[in-house]
Amino acid sequence: MLRVANVSAGYGGFQALFDVSLDVNAGESVAVIGPNGAGKTTLLRLISKLITPSSGDVLFDGKTLSDVPAHAVVARGIAQVPENRRLFPRLTAEENLRMGAFTARGKYAERLEQVYALFPRLKERRQQLAGTMSGGEQQMCAIGRALMSGPKLLLLDEPSAGLAPVVVQSMFDLVRRICAQGYTVLIVEQNIRQVLKVVSRAYLLDAGRIVQSGTAAELQAAPEIQKAYLGL
Repeated sequence: MLRVANVSAGYGGFQALFDVSLDVNAGESVAVIGPNGAGKTTLLRLISKLITPSSGDVLFDGKTLSDVPAHAVVARGIAQVPENRRLFPRLTAEENLRMGAFTARGKYAERLEQVYALFPRLKERRQQLAGTMSGGEQQMCAIGRALMSGPKLLLLDEPSAGLAPVVVQSMFDLVRRICAQGYTVLIVEQNIRQVLKVVSRAYLLDAGRIVQSGTAAELQAAPEIQKAYLGL
């Protein structure tokens, strides 16, 4: 479904990604793991066309995204949940969800019920201002807003960031449920121990380069990852 082919990218004179390649198949849950500053968010911004690669290409459903503007990517079937959620704080939870359905207004009611079935707590909070909800509830709302577009590919950028430790486990349980419902998910995450429990495959991105890849079990068992990232 998604192919990132030998992509390099950066900001101004700073290069953040170096010849990065990865694939995500339909129905898969794939993680890009690595330390802070490795280039993980830059990679998602590249796929969403918020930045343009200096070389290489991104293909979605076999077609290049090189000439697709950022605002048209959602209509192609890619939805990103940004780091720190980026909700509209003065809108209610349901109004935020409505914003996610702007490319699929005819299916708004149907998608809304699907999101509420996935997040019953969100239905309870539907008339509450998003800015007054807890961090976990806001993350549910941000994911729900992305799902309102009916994406083929869901991009999750550090979904556990900024959450209280007691909430982090429930957030990864939520990601597991989303994957189990058949969504194709690409998630970038610093919490390597937890994310490798919910995805099928992973890539290790370090200093802008893919340095290792394999199944989640293979990366969990890799001595260098256990030593450097898992504290074993």
